[in-house]
Amino acid sequence: MLNRTQLEKYADVLVWGLTTARTGKYSKGDIVLVQYERPATALTEILLEKLWDMGLNPVQRMGFTSRMEHSFYRKADPKQLVFIAPGEKELIESLNGRIFLRAPESLTHLSDVDPARIGKLLVSRKPLRDIMDRRENQGVYAWTLCTMPTEELAKNAGLSLRQYTNQVIKACYLDKAEPVKEWKKIYAEVQGIKKWLNSLQVDHLHVESDNIDLKITPGEKRRWIGISGHNIPSFEIFTSPDWRGTEGTYYADQPSFRSGNYVEGVRLSFRKGSAVKVDAKKGREFTVKQLKMDSGANKVGEFSLTDRRFSRIDRFMADTLYDENYGGRYGNCHVAVGSSYPETYAEKVEKTKEFKKEKGFNDSALHWDLVNTEKKTVTARLVTGRRIVIYENGIFKH
Repeated sequence: MLNRTQLEKYADVLVWGLTTARTGKYSKGDIVLVQYERPATALTEILLEKLWDMGLNPVQRMGFTSRMEHSFYRKADPKQLVFIAPGEKELIESLNGRIFLRAPESLTHLSDVDPARIGKLLVSRKPLRDIMDRRENQGVYAWTLCTMPTEELAKNAGLSLRQYTNQVIKACYLDKAEPVKEWKKIYAEVQGIKKWLNSLQVDHLHVESDNIDLKITPGEKRRWIGISGHNIPSFEIFTSPDWRGTEGTYYADQPSFRSGNYVEGVRLSFRKGSAVKVDAKKGREFTVKQLKMDSGANKVGEFSLTDRRFSRIDRFMADTLYDENYGGRYGNCHVAVGSSYPETYAEKVEKTKEFKKEKGFNDSALHWDLVNTEKKTVTARLVTGRRIVIYENGIFKH
């Protein structure tokens, strides 16, 4: 596991992420929700000290253990399943920040739970997420998250705990004397790539690999964002396209764990923006149910690319946070089915439900990142008809 020095560095990087992710500055007395899972207690202790030193008011919440979570889904009646405690909405409406320290003790403990029950809970809590999205758009709230290595993660990634921990250290630059300086350097370098991407007037993108032939339509006034402090680590640059213009086939060669289920080899065929054919080598029934969670679950909410020059992740980690930022030999792309990021709209306007519908921003309780690490080419067709390759062999062509 991580030693004290590494935990201190990790906490420093999280504070950098939280402060960088928010457009407005933090003030003394601001409220920050710190949610953590039991194996992340040591990191939480250090993080709380740093937040108190900043004059902030952290609110500490430990999440369910695996047994608690399984018992909840097995025993909760319909009303208990969607119960929201008094005061929770009021807390969310007052939050200025949130940090989530993930440290799963099990990845498959919900495999015997009906996905519809999990989906019902997610749908019931979407209004709380909408509040956080609104406050983030106003610049008064931001969030970040990280993963602590656990035996369960290591086992499912096919690594020893030491190997897994070393990947976390490397990915987050905790092996450097001053990791925050490294993150600031990456942050600055990526600004040029995003500026270049956002200068292109793109009609659509064509993504090609051995198993992908996909058209992505960015949509009106979209911008590319990313490496903003929201995730530690994060190397992806992404946008939320107009879901109505998605056509073709997408394939995820990276497996994923979701809601206690292992899924591998997801293949989606899109027509007129919706996934009309859903298949998977493993976990097909679960995948089909997930994409029926609500009316937006079978549509694309995000398209992302990771440049291998920045990401030091080169192993499957059984954790979407790491796998969606895979560097390796060819970088990666991923699409997320489900909810979109309205902040990828280039102008500051109120992102009402009507606005999002008009501009093709997908709305859903689901957000599931599906990752492809194959050698690929991404070509942009500009509104002028010109075609340029923007990404090839894991590198942006800027």
